[in-house]
Amino acid sequence: MPNQAISRRDANFGAQTFAPLAAPNESAEPDRDTARVSAERCRAGETLSGWPAGVDVPNAGRPAAGLSVVAPLTTRSATRVLAIATTAFTLSFAVWVMFAIVAVPMRAEMGFSESQFALLVALPVLTGSVLRIPVGLLADVVGGRKSMTCLLVATAIPTFLVSQVNSFDQALVLAAFVGLAGTTFAAGASWVSVWQPASKQGLALGVFGAGNVGASITKLFAPALITLVGAGGMVGGILPGGWRFVPVVYAAMLCGVAVATYVFAPREDRRPSRGRAIAQRLKPLSDARVWRFGMYYVTVFGAYVGLALWLPEYLVGVYGLDLVKAGIVTSLFIFPASLLRPLGGLLSDRFGARLVTLMSLTSIAVLATALCLPLNVTSFVALIVLTGVAMGVGKASVFALIPLHYPRDVGSVAGLVGAIGGLGGFILPIAFSSLQNAANDARATFVVLLAVALLSIACLAVAGVPGKSAVEGANA
Repeated sequence: MPNQAISRRDANFGAQTFAPLAAPNESAEPDRDTARVSAERCRAGETLSGWPAGVDVPNAGRPAAGLSVVAPLTTRSATRVLAIATTAFTLSFAVWVMFAIVAVPMRAEMGFSESQFALLVALPVLTGSVLRIPVGLLADVVGGRKSMTCLLVATAIPTFLVSQVNSFDQALVLAAFVGLAGTTFAAGASWVSVWQPASKQGLALGVFGAGNVGASITKLFAPALITLVGAGGMVGGILPGGWRFVPVVYAAMLCGVAVATYVFAPREDRRPSRGRAIAQRLKPLSDARVWRFGMYYVTVFGAYVGLALWLPEYLVGVYGLDLVKAGIVTSLFIFPASLLRPLGGLLSDRFGARLVTLMSLTSIAVLATALCLPLNVTSFVALIVLTGVAMGVGKASVFALIPLHYPRDVGSVAGLVGAIGGLGGFILPIAFSSLQNAANDARATFVVLLAVALLSIACLAVAGVPGKSAVEGANA
């Protein structure tokens, strides 16, 4: 196409509209109108560099680091990415917590001790949390489609091999590699955010994050899979039965979703960190703001994981419920804490992610205070369900903050924030148990939750006054 003149107005518009991409870590953020116009210009066929498609850009041979010519934003492509990423993350989350179910019959068969059982269940959570950081960095460079496909395939291999283990040592090594399933969150968050306009990122990340419900899928369906095929297996034993059937099914599903991701996802991968030096990509991880985000996420996600593991035992010990009823009550907590993430994203887009985060943390603190009091079972169930609601909304609002402040580093920042939250889920049950034993009172569990919520509120208060717009300039 022949060269076209670029007017001063167009040049100024491009510089102003895409200023956040040029200086993503500055506290000033684009207002709602700027974000909307940016999205409209992209949908009209403009690239993320801010210049109209087909126009010769000055210094086009030397693009700014991290900016590359990509396909224009379209609603169809963004929706496809969101649907595929959410499906992949939901399945991955189910695999991530697989050992919570399959390790029970494994222990009976191989004679694991209580401590070995606990380590086997917890190890995937630990490795998956830590590995979110490098995976997030990688996703920002190579793109979501490639990174998600590779992660699904890489997770399928150790998942299948779990069906072949005959000792604790073998199971432990494979459990560490199954933790890769948890890293799909960092890759998916990066992938989803770069395909959404700023005005819809909160809702999109909320829908994606609802894949946490995969934990309930495993708890509901894995026991049925264990009993579906007898211990002798099928096809002359080629297809194993009993608990070994579960990892085989999950491995097959991971491969199927990997193929679907590669085939049906948009071919053009958006790579916000392509061409940037590793030092530039790591720089946001040293920001105090990112670590504050991590503290918020410990409260809304780490505590969610901790309570999901702790509640059955608490309900049996304090209220005398049988294990089936305790599981039902725990599910009443888990479902809103997972499925209300889209609502949290929608509220963040409408009222501001920081304000919604503050309201979520405050609600958790108030509810934790009430849960420390003597309660009948009905009141306890009502309060714990409301706590799940607050955590579900808060999980979305915390992650809605990330693309507002770090639009070119969503993968790496989401990886660190997710890692901190995941480590909280690993540590908090230990804190629950320790304080309960020290106080000789099971309600001490919620004193820990109250302390964590108050610390998060204090961190948020240090950052300043919450903004009211969808795209905020506050430090958070």
